[in-house]
Amino acid sequence: MATTRLFFLFLSFVFQPMASQVTEITQELKFDQTKNKINTRFSPPGGYQWVKTQPGSFGEYLVNFPLLPPGFPVRDFRAVPIENQANHAAVLKIDVGNRDLQQCADAWMRLYAEYLWSRQRFEEIGFQFTSRQFYSWADYRKGLRTVERNKKVQFIETEDLRDDYLAFRDYLSIIFQYAGTISLDRESFEVERNTDIQPGDFIIKPGSPGHLVMIVGVAENTAGKRLYLLAESFMPAQDIHILQNPFNTGISPWYELDVKAATTKTSRYTFSPTVIKRFHAFK
Repeated sequence: MATTRLFFLFLSFVFQPMASQVTEITQELKFDQTKNKINTRFSPPGGYQWVKTQPGSFGEYLVNFPLLPPGFPVRDFRAVPIENQANHAAVLKIDVGNRDLQQCADAWMRLYAEYLWSRQRFEEIGFQFTSRQFYSWADYRKGLRTVERNKKVQFIETEDLRDDYLAFRDYLSIIFQYAGTISLDRESFEVERNTDIQPGDFIIKPGSPGHLVMIVGVAENTAGKRLYLLAESFMPAQDIHILQNPFNTGISPWYELDVKAATTKTSRYTFSPTVIKRFHAFK
């Protein structure tokens, strides 16, 4: 077994009656390098097996996504651990940026955009704003930028034609600023059968604020019953993390889902009604 020993600098809150302060703690973490991805760290409950994903698909990208070591805290965009660390089973190995932007729907858009970038499918990267305007990576590369005038988003042409990864991240920051659950809900279609739910789909409540939880793993037993791993970001913008299931600790972090359920409770949010959707590009 390949075990790696690393030292991490953790920040933890110590609350005082009149003020709060941050103390630094250096903690050694030992972890098995063979369990550093979603599908290697989380074995399905007894009688269940991972549902195979299509090679090269977004689903395969998600179930193989790398994870930070066990015990790693969820941090906000300032790299400060959030107050409640009881809701997550693991943290995805991807940064959250240094602005309060990459929240719930933004986390899904970040992962999907990174997937397309990693496959060099640049022309497919693009999302609607809440205002219904469409803005693609191709638009950004041509110098198109956004400005706000009279509380409306408008596009202007510039001579900034950068197309490297830092520019890509700048493009995503614009997306996170003007897109969200309302626009992503509009760009997606409903999954109507439980057996059709796949990694990359998401439970969504459009609104300001709304919320989104994404499916990042599916397991099935011989009777055809399925269980699901869920991931999210939240407010303020924070690390994308796998959710614990406090309502069924016997299968946690796996969840049961039903597209016809009146409500779906996750560790930090209740979706009512249950609406599970898939991005239009996968239709």
